Amino acid sequence: MIPRELIDTAQIPGGGELRLVRHGADYMIVLDRNELMSSRMSGSEEALATLTCARLRDRKTPHLLIGGYGMGFTLRAALAVLGNDAKLTVAELVPEIIAWARGPMMDLAAGCLDDPRVRLIEGDVTPLIGTSFGTFDAILLDVDNGPDGLVRRGNNQLYSMRGLAAARAALTPGGVLAIWSAAPDKAFTQRLTDAGFSIEEISVRARQNGKGPQHVIWLATKR
Repeated sequence: MIPRELIDTAQIPGGGELRLVRHGADYMIVLDRNELMSSRMSGSEEALATLTCARLRDRKTPHLLIGGYGMGFTLRAALAVLGNDAKLTVAELVPEIIAWARGPMMDLAAGCLDDPRVRLIEGDVTPLIGTSFGTFDAILLDVDNGPDGLVRRGNNQLYSMRGLAAARAALTPGGVLAIWSAAPDKAFTQRLTDAGFSIEEISVRARQNGKGPQHVIWLATKR
């Protein structure tokens, strides 16, 4: 049996500790007993990008905001399908996440953070959304296991009516707010509608091969 190896830990601003764990050739980022992400399961995070970008195909110079770098699956998938004139702003709250991407998970990152289309902001995505107006063609959020502040209580404001109003204001006309979740949430779907979005709720498998648990992606288009 291959043992799990603790590589590093990181403190989450506001409380909580992330652990980077290696199991053979695979990496996991763990919070308490929750496996937040794994290099074995990237399908739904990649779908967050590809489904969003498909809805931006008529835009010649799209600007995307990605909230939460994680293991970079969403960023790499977006870079693969977007043209050279696209811009991608990535906001990551925990500095060690970026250090891990440039260190022990450098091969997995595959240089995506050094792509000239990428601007990296080490900080909270919430105030960035709140101070933007008509800036982004899409906002992609994968900072929790769903529309609640599991990783950080302060993230709850992202999913509140006030937070959704801020995201809507930060989008260009017809822009897309895309949110990843480990499970459905009927109340949140209704909240998105009430906040002025047209909703698509799509179930996707966790693994690239179409297997694994089902996750949910909300694609909310600004009305």
